[in-house]
Amino acid sequence: MDKQIEFIKQPRLMILSILDKFTMEQLNTIPAGFNNNIAWNLGHMLAAQYGIFYKRAGLEIDESFYQLYKPDSKPEGQITQAQLDEIKSMLITSLDKLEEDYANQIFTNYPTWTTRYGASISNIDEAIAFLPFHEGLHIGYIMAMRKLV
Repeated sequence: MDKQIEFIKQPRLMILSILDKFTMEQLNTIPAGFNNNIAWNLGHMLAAQYGIFYKRAGLEIDESFYQLYKPDSKPEGQITQAQLDEIKSMLITSLDKLEEDYANQIFTNYPTWTTRYGASISNIDEAIAFLPFHEGLHIGYIMAMRKLV
């Protein structure tokens, strides 16, 4: 499990270090041709993690946060520095929590589902294996947007 978490954590740390040089205005800018911004993509990575692991397993999540960044949502306004700081922190601490919850075997009620990309996921291990693919897509969007803001 440690290696799987590392495959998620290292790209997150890399993108966070790249984005440290950007202003809040840049992070909140929606570039032409996109329907969201860098800040939304960071929040969406977390919302996807919560949705894929916890919500799908019937476990409680912060629904208000999830609603802001769930699939097919769009930025509802500018995020603040405090909100961004919380997201940046949670991108790392949520992985520690995932590791703890996995060790405590809380994902026992995990149903089979099919991603919008056609992959069938039937347990928490497959979900954890899928997350780096999803995050890679959003890191790609972030990398493209950073050149436009």
